[in-house]
Amino acid sequence: MSQASGKVVIGKIGAPYGVKGWVKINSYTDTPEGIFTYSPWILGDGKEYQIDQWRPHGKSLVAKIENIDSRDDAERIKNLDIHILADQLPELGEDEFYWRDLTGMQVVTTQGYDLGVVKDVFNTGANDVLQVKANGKDAFGQKERLLPFVFDQVVQSVDKSGRVITVDWDPGF
Repeated sequence: MSQASGKVVIGKIGAPYGVKGWVKINSYTDTPEGIFTYSPWILGDGKEYQIDQWRPHGKSLVAKIENIDSRDDAERIKNLDIHILADQLPELGEDEFYWRDLTGMQVVTTQGYDLGVVKDVFNTGANDVLQVKANGKDAFGQKERLLPFVFDQVVQSVDKSGRVITVDWDPGF
């Protein structure tokens, strides 16, 4: 999920499905069907849309969106990002984080070495990974580091208010 001006991307419209305006849906939510719990959707064209119907289709999802009634209409919205307002997201527990909240946080080692700032967060399948942009004068010559976001093994603490992530990590790696 990424954030821009109070909106969060939760998926993407895929290819048209059939001739009656149905489209394939690429969901970025924890459970793919979870994308349909949010309404309205704000597509990349800046307009709000409501979902008429949706259903699983094999291992993917398809949906009929209000006022998208033909294959041509579906082609017009193909590949647009699906946004919602950030305040539609559920509140998280103490040790839970949205990726967008981690972006921009300072990353320091348990010994106090400043590794840099979180540029992005992504999932590798096994775990989430922090992409950390190193400081310009990094003593180890690093431009970027990839750190697994695994609590107690690598990540020791996340200070939401101070915007600092403390990690047990060798700065030379």
